[in-house]
Amino acid sequence: MRPNRDHQVTRRFQVWRGTKFYDVCAAAPLIVWYAFCAWYMLPTVIEQVALVKVFLQTDPSVLPTNLVLSTLAQFSTFVFLTLLVLMFIARYVPRRSSIGFWPRIVAVAGTFMGVGIVLLPQQEVSSARYLASLLLIIGGTVFAIWATLSLGRSISILPESRQLTTSGPYRLVRHPLYLGEIVATFGVALQFLLPWSMVLVALQIASQLQRMKNEERILSKAFPEYPDYKARTPRLVPGLY
Repeated sequence: MRPNRDHQVTRRFQVWRGTKFYDVCAAAPLIVWYAFCAWYMLPTVIEQVALVKVFLQTDPSVLPTNLVLSTLAQFSTFVFLTLLVLMFIARYVPRRSSIGFWPRIVAVAGTFMGVGIVLLPQQEVSSARYLASLLLIIGGTVFAIWATLSLGRSISILPESRQLTTSGPYRLVRHPLYLGEIVATFGVALQFLLPWSMVLVALQIASQLQRMKNEERILSKAFPEYPDYKARTPRLVPGLY
């Protein structure tokens, strides 16, 4: 009787795992984290937008370029975080998930490794380096926003398959969201203590590359059309990789 009961419990758990309620519960830590980050940034975004407005209302000719770019970087990051909260709440239930501890560790490392950069001492950097940093943050974040909007309710942190997305930036590369995040993280790293920030960027990239491979294995099993998409679309950088 006991093996049969254990089988029933396991079966019920598997059915529960396939519900939207379970998926929201599983995503709850991410939803809370991204919501907290967005809420933490909001006062700074409001303050910088107000400062830009003052310059525009008084004398736009003296509006500092770095202030405009810094405001855009802050605002785009806020939009990205808010979008992630909404998508993780509304996302589809996965069709297939990875099995094993290691793919989950790699996914979490690839997602949060860059957070360690902002814990390093911030440097006094040259105007050119600060400008490059802001442009990379804006470019990477805007590209990540585009990828997130295209991915929509198929978004995930762990290697999972929900729906296959091949439109938008996914026509250019197979992992545009990770590309945008890497570019933006590199921009952030330029403002913090080197070489340790570059070490964290390198570790994040290594984690993301392995994460891509894990996801592609899941997607190939879930979607028969994925191998054709994979064959015609570069993984991360058109013409190189």
